[in-house]
Amino acid sequence: MKKLSPWAFIPTLYLAEGFPYIVINTVSTVLYADLGFSNEKIAFWTGWLYLPWILKMFWSPLVDARGTKRRWLLAGQTVLSAVFLAVAACVALYAFMQHTGEMTFFTLSLFGFLFGAFASATLDIATDGYYLLALTPRDQGYFVGIRTIFYRLAMILGSGIFISVTGALANPNPELALDIMPWPYNWAALFGFLGVLFAAFAWWHAYILPVPAEDKPITHSRTNAWKESFKTYFSQKNIVYILLFILLYRLGDALLEKIVPLFLLKPQDTGALGLSMQHYGLIKGTLGLGAVIAGNLGGGWLLGKFGFKKCIWPFAVILILPNFFYAYMAWAKPGLTVTAALITLEHLGNGLAMMAFSVFIMYVSQGKYKTSHYAISTGIMALGMMVPSMLSGKMQAALGYETFFIIASVISLVTLAVIPLTGKIKSIEETEQAFRTHRMSLSDGD
Repeated sequence: MKKLSPWAFIPTLYLAEGFPYIVINTVSTVLYADLGFSNEKIAFWTGWLYLPWILKMFWSPLVDARGTKRRWLLAGQTVLSAVFLAVAACVALYAFMQHTGEMTFFTLSLFGFLFGAFASATLDIATDGYYLLALTPRDQGYFVGIRTIFYRLAMILGSGIFISVTGALANPNPELALDIMPWPYNWAALFGFLGVLFAAFAWWHAYILPVPAEDKPITHSRTNAWKESFKTYFSQKNIVYILLFILLYRLGDALLEKIVPLFLLKPQDTGALGLSMQHYGLIKGTLGLGAVIAGNLGGGWLLGKFGFKKCIWPFAVILILPNFFYAYMAWAKPGLTVTAALITLEHLGNGLAMMAFSVFIMYVSQGKYKTSHYAISTGIMALGMMVPSMLSGKMQAALGYETFFIIASVISLVTLAVIPLTGKIKSIEETEQAFRTHRMSLSDGD
């Protein structure tokens, strides 16, 4: 039997991994904003949705010990299908009851998103573990960029095209919609579509995914390995520098994440820009999509050619620039063309900067427990995103958009303060050199 090409399943696996993260953390924010909830409430409570990605390091050994990675990821996709259908029913009931019982709706839908977040975090563990088992080392190297592109594609489609289409189906402003269905049933339609999509993902992957011989539950106790993985991670050299970089590199990004969609979409009389959901989604899903992919590809090429330490300074500067863009937009209230250009530049810079961050986490997650170390690093990263995002709503409500973005811009300069710490982390240079040597040996072998 001919070996199945990874092209048959890697793209869909990483689309299925990326969609839930962006839907739960960003689309939920737009949903609550469109329904009229306050910025403070939205930012604080949706900030809690990062929690499963922080905690996933603690139950990742369970995924190893109980069942195969293939079964875990199929179960995760099935559960997410049920969650999205439940949220769709919740929105439809809220619309049918003509927006009565706001607290009940908010609480039920938030718990639905939280349950979905736990399923999504588990799906992340299982999918990445399956990737390592189903592909040869050579294929893993080839498809690492492919899986990143499809993961980012899912995130941009989710926060872009999905929102644009949802806004086009119905809108409180009739002149901005196609008037296909009453508002806010359009949101029920979106989550219903996502429920069907994930049922299709689960069916396709149950049919197409190979069954690797190595994909078996680990029968012996993982307790000692779990303890040792944490011990070796937190006892490695320069751990304080590593933790500070992971927590603070994206500080400005974390402050902006919940507020930016609200600033772009909320009415102009609140100090926001008042974009339609269609314009917002199209900018994110077309220009933004191209910019992110270009940033990822360009960032990967630059890091491979010049190395992490030469790239991290310009990439960090590019990462914090959007804070200043939004401070300008809050002050000047520019037109759609300028707004679209600045959002596109933001996505390009984010694509570059996040490649450097991903490489950093990979470089400090080596050794016997590198999979567990990677999970720990990403959990710490989620913590660094969660706390600022939860506080951002209260800050914005107290300060207004313009002052908030100015202060966020100043705070984001902390990123530049942690860059010199990377020069003191010896494992970065050692790992990078080992990777370069390995690539040269493969080239020589070819």
